Amino acid sequence: MSQSLAEDLPGDGPGTKALRVWLRSSGYARRLLLGADGDPWAEGAAKYLSFFSQARGLLRADVALVDLGDMFRSWIARHPALAAEMASKKRATYPLRRMLEDEGPRRLLDEVAEAVGANLQGQIPMVLAMPAPGAWLAQAQQMAGRAPEVDADAIEDAAMYMADFLRCVSGRAVGGLLLEEGATPGPADRYTPVLNAAKHYRWAVVGRDVAPEGAGLFDAVIGTDPGAQGRDVSAALFGAGDLPALGAGQFYFAEIPVGHPPEAVLDALARLRG
Repeated sequence: MSQSLAEDLPGDGPGTKALRVWLRSSGYARRLLLGADGDPWAEGAAKYLSFFSQARGLLRADVALVDLGDMFRSWIARHPALAAEMASKKRATYPLRRMLEDEGPRRLLDEVAEAVGANLQGQIPMVLAMPAPGAWLAQAQQMAGRAPEVDADAIEDAAMYMADFLRCVSGRAVGGLLLEEGATPGPADRYTPVLNAAKHYRWAVVGRDVAPEGAGLFDAVIGTDPGAQGRDVSAALFGAGDLPALGAGQFYFAEIPVGHPPEAVLDALARLRG
């Protein structure tokens, strides 16, 4: 394994690299370890690292995912004044811009990235998961009490704000980014600012549920399509369906349902790794 996601992504040739199982488990781990109302972000980096290390020990995935969407939902729930500021201007891009420029979450993420990187010691890559620009733009508008209003120009602005935000961890041991689309994939050609920032930092970028025409802009894509490098087998794995065989250059991806019983999760993961 390595610190870099790019080095661990399977290639197209014979043999495989280290990445075989990528799990998305923050909601499940939070319920299991902290309870339904638990918040690993509420008490700073030390509390988050305790949560992270326990979850990693239980699930042993090949990627260490740090969920920035969760971090901001937690921060805004605890800082309602920020939500009010996000709603203070009418521009469609303002809620996301104001959210991402706030110094508090930047400091928190920097401290968490430092702590998680030291804990991992380069054994597996730390990947920052966040909504894709259009999806995050819509979520920020909803946090500010508005109906989502998204167009292509606003999406490009959102990608620019995200690129600026990521500077806060440019010196940390980040291995890559996961951009997750909402119900309707956005135009990935408008994600250039954040894609270029990741390239500058030598971070791989993986897209989840991206539009087919934008797939080539990512180092890998995750989805249910048989041709995706990351085969999303969540439904089959936790619904006792048949798992597809992996082809050359592929790995398994699964999102653990929040309420799934722990024994059933362990059985499912054993099947996935078998």
